[in-house]
Amino acid sequence: MTALRWPERELVDVPAEKVWYEPVKPLVTEAPGGREGRPLDIADVQGRRVVETRHMGRVAVREANAAAALEVMSRFAVDPQLLAYLPPTMAPTATSREDGFLEHPAEAFAQYAGDGVERVVCEEKHMGSRAVALVCKDAEAATARFGTAGPTGALYTRTGRPFLDDPALTEEVLARLRSAVTAAGLWAEWDTDWVLLDAELMPWSLKAGGLLRSQYAAVGAASGAVFPPAVAALEQAAARGVEVAGLAGHQRARAQDAAAFTEAYRRYCWPTEGLEGVRLAPFQILAVQGRSLAAVPHDEQLAWLDRLVEHDPTGLLQVTRRLVVDTGDEASVRAGVDWWLEMTGRGGEGMVVKPLGALVRDAKGRLVQPGIKVRGREYLRIIYGPEYTRPENLERLRSRFLGHKRSLALREYALGLEALDRLAEGEPLWRIHEAVFAVLALESEPVDPRL
Repeated sequence: MTALRWPERELVDVPAEKVWYEPVKPLVTEAPGGREGRPLDIADVQGRRVVETRHMGRVAVREANAAAALEVMSRFAVDPQLLAYLPPTMAPTATSREDGFLEHPAEAFAQYAGDGVERVVCEEKHMGSRAVALVCKDAEAATARFGTAGPTGALYTRTGRPFLDDPALTEEVLARLRSAVTAAGLWAEWDTDWVLLDAELMPWSLKAGGLLRSQYAAVGAASGAVFPPAVAALEQAAARGVEVAGLAGHQRARAQDAAAFTEAYRRYCWPTEGLEGVRLAPFQILAVQGRSLAAVPHDEQLAWLDRLVEHDPTGLLQVTRRLVVDTGDEASVRAGVDWWLEMTGRGGEGMVVKPLGALVRDAKGRLVQPGIKVRGREYLRIIYGPEYTRPENLERLRSRFLGHKRSLALREYALGLEALDRLAEGEPLWRIHEAVFAVLALESEPVDPRL
């Protein structure tokens, strides 16, 4: 108990006999952010919000979108103290007029050339699920910077949910990443005791098993059950002299499309046991202590990541293949197109085209897209259906509207950059989460999910 002695104006205190009355507001809070004097507050994210960003000015979040994000964040997300960043959605390339293709690299190269970007890097697009990894040097470093007790980091999806259900398995992934960073000598080079990575975790079936069974496998099973007897019946009718040649040819083509659909999704599924069969392909280092690395050119980023892969003896980490293209050089552009055709012809998903300089603006000072995805012809069967390559279907799909998706990608990108800057500058958790929460809220905007 403390009292002020008057008139001497001296503070005196004696040990209290007991707590006679609990304070209405705790003097010390264990809520996330409480150690910084300002715990997370629902009032910070409810209703319509406007977030000030240094790269795009004011970004607005609608009330309905904020409510949807609050549901996910409060029920399913990882510890908010470890949720320092969410990645943006990615814009697709402009619709191609190339015969037989809905997406083609030529449009992506042309878009960047029009934005004044002279050099781009084409990165292999891994067919997995987006994963963000926060790796701390040890548990003490995690406690000191992020205020957690126990975990040495986090591994979560692009909506903030834990990627793996088993915390022990998550810690094993973090341990392997930590060992690679240590062996590569990057803790000292970056002068940090934590690092935030953007990556792809494979196989796709590791996270999307339910979707595969209920949606893709169901289509494959149904087509496998229906088309063979239908084609056989038509062939028998033709043998009896019935004129069914046109119908039989049509059904054979449909059967081939369905088989191609099944083959397309099966390429990205394989069995795993623990971490056996699991692959992690990091493609960008986002931040370290005191620095956002989002503006570091991609060739420097990938050189760091190659060292990580080289120093991982477990086989968990996988390199990201890449090719640099000069958008103003016809031969270089042709080489980029050929590289994409070769990769997708072997069953690859496609590639992401990015400005080599990472954080780039056009002649008017506006942010350009941080990446444009160009998906392969066969992979798009998974997205648009087995028969999407038919000329009449391709023509209809070419009218798809990309404006909203591109706008969404840029707004989320600006918010992500803002979160990284605030994290690097040591701002309190509620300030970081203002931008992180806004990214999640924008994800609930209505947009064609196939884009």
